[in-house]
Amino acid sequence: MKFNLQLFAQDGEGGEKTEPATQKKLNDARKEGKVAKSKELTAAFDLIVLFLVLKIFISFVGENLVGIISYVYNGFPDFVSVNEAGLSTIAVRNYMINIMLKTLLILLPFLLFGVVITFLISVIQVGWKVSTKPMEPKLSKFNPINGFKRIFSKDSVFELLKAFVKIFVIGVVAYLALRGDADKIFILYDLSLNQAVALVGSLIIDTGLKVSLVYLVVGIADYVYQKRKFANDMKMTKQEVKDEYKNTEGDPQIKGRQRQRMREASQRRMMQDVPKADVVITNPTHLAVALQYEGTERKAPVVIAKGEDFLAQKIKEIAKESGVEIVENKPLARMLYHNVDLGAEIPPELYQAVAEVLAAIYRKKHPNG
Repeated sequence: MKFNLQLFAQDGEGGEKTEPATQKKLNDARKEGKVAKSKELTAAFDLIVLFLVLKIFISFVGENLVGIISYVYNGFPDFVSVNEAGLSTIAVRNYMINIMLKTLLILLPFLLFGVVITFLISVIQVGWKVSTKPMEPKLSKFNPINGFKRIFSKDSVFELLKAFVKIFVIGVVAYLALRGDADKIFILYDLSLNQAVALVGSLIIDTGLKVSLVYLVVGIADYVYQKRKFANDMKMTKQEVKDEYKNTEGDPQIKGRQRQRMREASQRRMMQDVPKADVVITNPTHLAVALQYEGTERKAPVVIAKGEDFLAQKIKEIAKESGVEIVENKPLARMLYHNVDLGAEIPPELYQAVAEVLAAIYRKKHPNG
C-alpha cells in the first residue's frame, strides 16, 4: 500500500502554508469581499467626527433641543384639557411628526458627516472596488455546524476579549475625564435649562474627544493586526502555488516541451535555408553564420542561419553539400553570431568586412570577371 504522507502534514495536503499569497489569490479574495479591514478604526474616526461636529454645532443643537423640550411641554396642556372623545388621532400624529422632524434636524449634520467619514476611511483602508458577492445568499451560512464553529472559533474568542478590553479602557478614560468635573454635575439642578444644556454638552464633548482619541489608538492597533492576520490567512502551500501557476501559465514541463519543439522546427527551417546562402563564415570550429545577399531585396546581407558547436558543424556540412563557400574569419564570425539576430540585416559597421569576403568569393567564382 502507498501512503500520501502530505495528508498528515499541517494544513492538509500540500504541507504548511508558508508562501505569501499570489496576486491572483488576492484579487479573487477581493472579488469575494475578503479584505484586511478594521471596523474599530472606522468606528474611532466616526466617534472623533461625531464629537467634533457636536463641538462645532453645539449652539445649533442646544437651541433646537431646548425648542423640542419647550414644544413637548407646551403641547401637553392641549392634550390634557381635551376629553377623550375630543382627542383627535390626527392631532396626535401631527404632534409626533413635528417632534420627529425637529429631532431629525438636529441629527442631520451628524448623519451626513458620519456617512462621509465612514466611506472615506473604508476607501483608504481597502481602496474602491464594489463587490456584491458578500450579499449573495449561501447555504453554508445556514449550516448550524458552521455556525457553532464560528461562535467558538479562535477569532470569536479574540473579538470577545477585544470587546472587554475596549469597554474597560473606555470606562477608565471616561471615569478619569469626568472625575475632575464631578462638582459641576451636582449643581445641574441649580442651573437654568439653557445653562444645564450648555454644561452637559461641554462635559459630553470633552469626555467624548478623550475617549475617541484613546479608541483611535485601539483602532490603529486593530488595523495592524487585521493586516497581518489577513496576510497569514491568505498564505498558500507550495503545492497551491504550483497548481495556480499551472492553471494560469500552463504546466512548466508542457511549456518546456512546446518551446523545445518550436526550437527544433526553427532549426529545421534554418537548415533548409542554408543552401540559399552566399557564404558561411566560421571561427572555424565553434561558430558558423550563413549570409545571403543575392536573391534578396534587402539593402545588406541577411543572417539566414547561425549556430554553435553541433549546429555549427551541421551548417558547415549542409553548406559543403550545397556548394556554399565556407570562409574562416574568427572576429567576423563572433561579431555576427553575438550581435545579429536570425533573419536580420548585418549592421553598417560590418559592411566593409562582409563586402571584402563577398568580393573575394566573387573573384574566386569569376576569375576572368
